[in-house]
Amino acid sequence: MPIKSKIIFLIALFLLIFPVAYYLSTAEPTARVISSYIEDEGKMELYFCPGEDCTAALVDFLDSAEKSIHCAFYDIGLKEVQDKLLEKSKKMEVLIVTDDDYLKKFRHPFVKADKYGLMHNKFCIIDNQKVSTGSMNPTENDAFKNNNNLLLIESEIISGNYEQEFQELWNGIFKDGETVKNSNIKLGNILIETYFCPEDSCAYRVKEELKKAEKSIEFMTFSFTHEGIANIILLKNSEGIAVKGIMETKQISQYSQFERLKHNGIEIIKDQNPNNLHHKVFIIDGETVITGSFNPSANGDERNDENLVIIHDKAIAEKFMNEFNELYLQWNQT
Repeated sequence: MPIKSKIIFLIALFLLIFPVAYYLSTAEPTARVISSYIEDEGKMELYFCPGEDCTAALVDFLDSAEKSIHCAFYDIGLKEVQDKLLEKSKKMEVLIVTDDDYLKKFRHPFVKADKYGLMHNKFCIIDNQKVSTGSMNPTENDAFKNNNNLLLIESEIISGNYEQEFQELWNGIFKDGETVKNSNIKLGNILIETYFCPEDSCAYRVKEELKKAEKSIEFMTFSFTHEGIANIILLKNSEGIAVKGIMETKQISQYSQFERLKHNGIEIIKDQNPNNLHHKVFIIDGETVITGSFNPSANGDERNDENLVIIHDKAIAEKFMNEFNELYLQWNQT
């Protein structure tokens, strides 16, 4: 082919390809990304304390174990749970990690304490098949006085995620470890994400989910001091997204985001529970729920051992919305 013809051909090819390449380089990436999930079979149960019997639900869950129980509990003060763990330890492998400040409450050969900082998790793995998590510690206050949530999840893959974290804790790896291997799981029609702080950057996960809000954000938080998460809420509110929140009164201090959010137009109230609002919950567009042991704080993100669950399911979100609305309406009138 003559040189002139080659030049014309290359110019024509460039003009043909360039618009496509330009579109691909400038197209909005978030609009084109579809998250992938590993599919699994199982189910999820949800309880709200103290209105529902979280103690019976957790004890029955532990009682269902046939081979093993592995738990990471910040505090184990609930006698019914202590008795069940002791009973099960005579029949199968029971291994417990607890925060060193609370080891004295449940000191046994199969219980280990963390070495520093807070081991703030509240989860158990049963038979490598089922997981309990949420905001509830197995204590008298959390079961019968504080506002909490308890999730019971049947899933081999999710259990594997939590077992990986448990083994790190049991082997003395605190505030560190491998990132979660299978973070995105499709459990029937429910999409679930599981993360563990600090290695999985839980504050980042919360912020990224809040950024997706198109209609509304509701939150119920025990401790809320994280400036970056508050910034996203303020930004979404400025975009016209409806935001409401409840925060634990006793945790509102100079480091809390309460006054900052309120003074910038967020509809936010203090809880009126004589004990504690202990939830760590965000609800997005009535479709997505963020919960677990993670408080939106720098300590929760960087210095504690925590777990975070993100649930994409309207039915589950509706139950959390019912809990939020009940507390908000009750306390907003006092």
